[in-house]
Amino acid sequence: GYRVDAGPALLAPLRPGAEARLYTHHLVREDQQALFGFASLDELGFFEQLMTVSQVGPRLALAITSAHPVTRLQLAILGDDVDVFTSVSGVGRKTAQRIILELKEKGHAAGLAAGGGATADSDVVAALESLGYTTAEARRAAGAVAGSGAGLDARIRAALQQLAQTR
Repeated sequence: GYRVDAGPALLAPLRPGAEARLYTHHLVREDQQALFGFASLDELGFFEQLMTVSQVGPRLALAITSAHPVTRLQLAILGDDVDVFTSVSGVGRKTAQRIILELKEKGHAAGLAAGGGATADSDVVAALESLGYTTAEARRAAGAVAGSGAGLDARIRAALQQLAQTR
């Protein structure tokens, strides 16, 4: 067998001898190899995004991903909500601010911030895809909030809420 590090939300419903499906990230470094398990592709994708933030390692990324639903974490990034991240053990205010800043900057190129050059719906789709959603999911959610007349940030938040309700 393999040792897989996972959060309590994934481990709680598992029973010995029962079959389970999980998505894994295989971390390979000079001095170690480790597997990290997740219940959904969304969690796996967000974990991998967190790993790109300076000074956020796999254990901290797993703790953050396990502490809150991915959509809540994504909304916290869009809303600059440091408290969501600082509620996780091991995440201080500076680390939370760095996570928000770096992930917001990475999403900015994909249309997370207001402005941009492409059409509004394609900006929402691009932002959702940069947050780890499939193109089909992103288009469906963007279509559900299209034509609301709200700003780009508000449409992205509404699309994320739409995605959270359908899961």
